[in-house]
Amino acid sequence: MELKILEQYILGGIIATWLGFALIYFLGVKKSKPDHDLDFHKRTNDLVHTRDGATDVIIVGAGDGRRVLVIERDLGLQDRIVGELLQPGGYIKLIQLDLEDCVENIDAQKVFGYALFMDGKSTRLAYPLEKFTRDVSGRSFHNGRFVQRMREKAATVPNVRLEQGTVTSLIEEKGSVKGVRYKTRAGEDIIANAPLTIVCDGCFSNLRRGLCKPEVDIPSSFAALLLKNCEAPYPNHGHVILADPSPILCYRISSTEIRCLVDIPGKKIPSVGNGDMALYLKTKVAPQIPPELRCSFVDAVDEGSIKTMANRSMPAAPQPTPGAILLGDSFNMRHPLTGGGMTVALSDVVIVRDLLRPLENLNDSFSLCYHLDSFYTLRKPVASTINTLAGALYKVFSASPDQARTELRQACFDYLSLGGMFSNGPIALLSGLNPKPLSLVLHFFSVAVFGVGRLLLPFPSPQRITLGVRLILDASGIIFPILKSEGAAPMLLSSSSPAYYKSPFLH
Repeated sequence: MELKILEQYILGGIIATWLGFALIYFLGVKKSKPDHDLDFHKRTNDLVHTRDGATDVIIVGAGDGRRVLVIERDLGLQDRIVGELLQPGGYIKLIQLDLEDCVENIDAQKVFGYALFMDGKSTRLAYPLEKFTRDVSGRSFHNGRFVQRMREKAATVPNVRLEQGTVTSLIEEKGSVKGVRYKTRAGEDIIANAPLTIVCDGCFSNLRRGLCKPEVDIPSSFAALLLKNCEAPYPNHGHVILADPSPILCYRISSTEIRCLVDIPGKKIPSVGNGDMALYLKTKVAPQIPPELRCSFVDAVDEGSIKTMANRSMPAAPQPTPGAILLGDSFNMRHPLTGGGMTVALSDVVIVRDLLRPLENLNDSFSLCYHLDSFYTLRKPVASTINTLAGALYKVFSASPDQARTELRQACFDYLSLGGMFSNGPIALLSGLNPKPLSLVLHFFSVAVFGVGRLLLPFPSPQRITLGVRLILDASGIIFPILKSEGAAPMLLSSSSPAYYKSPFLH
């Protein structure tokens, strides 16, 4: 058995590729007139550019600030298997950044919710979008096309220079980061200096170690297929199949293609090269795929274009360093089951943009550190809600021989199937529309209590009471370690401005 991990298909690379472009556009551009409809946060002073020829910010992975130098490993069109689903909360952030046109003209598909499948049953979970006045929904697309649109947008900003190169190290002086050393495509070693370096070089970051305390976990891997010319059971919805041993995701990424991601638990997966993976997918997975997609699934396996990637999770554990900040998967990762990576990253971009806006001179290191220090607190509501939900749902949705875990899984499916407030609350959390950590905890234990109630009715017995206690303990064993790793107290006590209630797109 071998783990064939293709670096270019890793979600971290995806975030690293386009994350900087969002920063480029908003650190480097001065709008001709204010757009009051799109401004979610309180407007501050327009950016004031520094002296000619100066560099204000270096973004490793895709950009450099007000005077912009883009240092990216590969500027070509990439074919990636994740980073293809943007939740409605992430799309709202895209609107706030004036970048919503980056999902236009790339055959992007609107997403209005999810469909859950379990043991031959299914239920539809719609995003609670009724209160939004704009064209707010999720979007799914080919990630490479989205990245190219971001590059085109960045190239329209004055003072932006794109360069293909590989950053080899940060330049440090007296405990502060002063810039980067990188190698150009031609092999030339270059030193670039700036008051602020933003590192977003993906999950394999070789620069993060001095800026955070990385604890990377690999709970599973994805085997990815592209299903062609087929119709999903629920159009314009993501499909989550609660399969054995773990979930399967399907969502349309173009008018003719559906992405299928098969989760395989553990660090070792069947080999693609010797045919073990194809055999596993056809014998173990295919029978669990909805009938509408099964033939296309088998055809995709026979075609042989199976891609794999490791699913990484890493809590945010920053080591604040003057002159540098981490973003994207180099800083924080979660299981991609809920498709929340881009929403967290875009939310972080909005926060950094707003923190830097009032600073006229980034060379004022004290003022720069003072403003950026609050970034780690301000990001907590959105990031911790999505991260915690991703980790918890992955464990709940995965099959288990333990009876209490099986009951919790069934209770979750049945709870969400009730609809109304029982589904709207959790789906608003998942979609980034209501980033309230406390609401997440309440819903999670509501599912557990719901499961216990099912066990005790119509008549409790000692065995059922014991199983109910185990169910509660199992739920606690899932959620509390994740809360601890995310920083439970700050996460639950932080005040947030959830898009679901305070978005400027509400009536």
